[in-house]
Amino acid sequence: MPYKISGTLSDSARIIVIKESDWSIESNSTKSSGAYEVDALATGYKLVLARKSDGEGHAYGYVNPIYYVPPVGNGGIFAGAMATIDSITISTLGNAAYFGNLYQSRKYLGSASNGNNDRGIFAGGYTTTNVATIDYVTISTAGNAANFGNLTSTRRYPAGTSNGMNDRAVFAGGHDGLNNIDYRTISTTGNASDFGDLTVGRYGSGAVSNGTNNRGVFGAGKYSSTLTNVMDYITISTTGNASDFGDLTPARVMLAGTSNGTYGVFGGGETYANIGRITISTKSNASNFGNLTAARGYLAATSNGTNNRGVFGGGLSTDTNVIEYVTISSPGNAADFGDLTVARGGLTATSNA
Repeated sequence: MPYKISGTLSDSARIIVIKESDWSIESNSTKSSGAYEVDALATGYKLVLARKSDGEGHAYGYVNPIYYVPPVGNGGIFAGAMATIDSITISTLGNAAYFGNLYQSRKYLGSASNGNNDRGIFAGGYTTTNVATIDYVTISTAGNAANFGNLTSTRRYPAGTSNGMNDRAVFAGGHDGLNNIDYRTISTTGNASDFGDLTVGRYGSGAVSNGTNNRGVFGAGKYSSTLTNVMDYITISTTGNASDFGDLTPARVMLAGTSNGTYGVFGGGETYANIGRITISTKSNASNFGNLTAARGYLAATSNGTNNRGVFGGGLSTDTNVIEYVTISSPGNAADFGDLTVARGGLTATSNA
């Protein structure tokens, strides 16, 4: 969990934070005069050294950092169907900007993030064959993705979500009716591990979560040649098999989901414009929310969390660059937000909220 030390300086200084438990350096940075914060620290007492460029220094021992919650993030990114990653500011209507490229260009991938901790990861997908690749970006900083690790198996169409700042991503299902769920700690690069199984193996589901409250829900999808309206749920912090949550009407595949931490919304799907909504903490069937501006599948969705805006971007039947938005707490039809830099379907989206 993040902790911070705050203070004030009359002049710019080098600030070094040392963990008193083992005397290792935890942070080493230059701070300008005035108020400052050193954050992303581990818990435990610290020794804080401040030294100016002329050599004058001060030391402050046995400092106890305070826990903090960063402001809700507002950066959304759309990735895949090609190498391109786009970024938007979710609270501000407008066109997407070019962010960078995926580590491995591919389509039909899934994504998740650790929320305000600012890391987004992209998992699985398809090139000329199914892949297990996971890559990552820092959402607030434009640039190319780097290699992270691999899923437990190659797959396209996984549904991804996370428990936000609690730092665990889960990816469920995949092509040919896979039922396995993988998980990974987002802040630490490495390969995914087995979490458990869905109640029904399927691909092309939507996924939502209520963040640090730890419930993830996977909605609809397809197995063999059969569409399903099943919604499953898991407790993201605890490995195990999924349980039945309720039904999402209509049954569909290649939809997208996002949430504001309380409500989850599932939009689109092949030949569908419908948006359904659930209260994530309460098992039940979905209710009708409204409609996208047009029917489409292979789209992506993300949100700025408690700031309550959900965005849906891209999709097929023909490639589109449309981004549209809803206010997640207020049922109604989606409205135009702007455009992606490139029209495409088979992409994914996440945010630092």
